[in-house]
Amino acid sequence: MLVGFHGYGEDAETQLERLRAIPESNRWCCVSIQALHRFYERRTNRVVASWMTRQDRESAIADNVEYVMSCLDAVGKERSTLPNVVFAGFSQGVAMAFRAAVHAIHRVSGVIAVGGDVPPELTDSALKRVSAVLIARGTSDNLYSAEQFAKDEQRLRDSSVNVLALPLHAGHEWSGDLTEVAAKFLRKRRAEKQSRAECSPTHI
Repeated sequence: MLVGFHGYGEDAETQLERLRAIPESNRWCCVSIQALHRFYERRTNRVVASWMTRQDRESAIADNVEYVMSCLDAVGKERSTLPNVVFAGFSQGVAMAFRAAVHAIHRVSGVIAVGGDVPPELTDSALKRVSAVLIARGTSDNLYSAEQFAKDEQRLRDSSVNVLALPLHAGHEWSGDLTEVAAKFLRKRRAEKQSRAECSPTHI
């Protein structure tokens, strides 16, 4: 299952379109979760959402994690896809992708993180639950700095996470240049899952 988290002022459909644009995504069950805190986009009056603000941050994190886990449980009751999960977030959704990854009860194969930083409250031991991360940043992104990008890459490596750091010729966006690299990332996660299944002992 490939689970998406949109950025601030976006909606679930926007992130779902990004996931479906990845060539490998047709071999995954794509799920996009919309944030709890919804509001009207001023210019278009479209309903968009935000994951949280700086107020009551700890409570919001707990609510969001519980909400995301309930969404995954609901999907799991309909499809047998949960044992192999990749979370994919953009901007503000990156933090939620990592939080979901470290709290998920099923094995997390990876995280695709674009234009957002690793949440500061996650410990090294928590991050070790994530086996692989594709972390990407546009070289002209003025919201996610090059310094933070480098710090996040090192932090993940220090937590024994397999990291692919990808600079993009883009701004603060989910760039089209990302899709082929993301497809290779997903193919590798599928191959690793198959390899584990083949190596698992059979109990009679």
